[in-house]
Amino acid sequence: MKLENGRPATNEGRLDKEIRCYDLLDSLGVDYQRIDHEAAMTMEACAAIDEALGATICKNLMLCNRQCTVFYLLLTPGEKVFKTSELSKKIGSSRLSFAKGEYMEEFLDITPGSLSILGLMNDKDMKVNLLIDEDVLKGEYIGMHPCINTSSLKLKTADLVEKVIPAMGHQPTIVTLVGGE
Repeated sequence: MKLENGRPATNEGRLDKEIRCYDLLDSLGVDYQRIDHEAAMTMEACAAIDEALGATICKNLMLCNRQCTVFYLLLTPGEKVFKTSELSKKIGSSRLSFAKGEYMEEFLDITPGSLSILGLMNDKDMKVNLLIDEDVLKGEYIGMHPCINTSSLKLKTADLVEKVIPAMGHQPTIVTLVGGE
């Protein structure tokens, strides 16, 4: 794995949704680095990528209420144990569960295993509420997929919060999650 500055030299073999991520970051003047790698489907597979990036790729979870009428994208540290009951209490939504992959594709143009905050640029109807665990915001750099799990990006957390999220039109809700065993 080799850390490269910015977008790939060519779009050949890249999906449109990945190219749109680079276009968004470039249009905002956000500096980023990229690593191309084998498909990373789990947090365990992301460990070597995290080390090469020098940033933590956070856990991205798509959640919904029992009726599948309200949807959330939660960013939380990869090592933190997640409990739906804890988050449910924090945001006042009962019976949260993991959303089906079809909702990721419909709202964010992302397949399971590639979930990323950058998918919110595809959520034009604002169907997904952004939740960020405050611990994610503590590092100088943050890692994420460009809507595909065969590349990972590293950018300044401040750029994500101050430039990227506002450009996508989503207002984040910051939550404090303790996690647990």
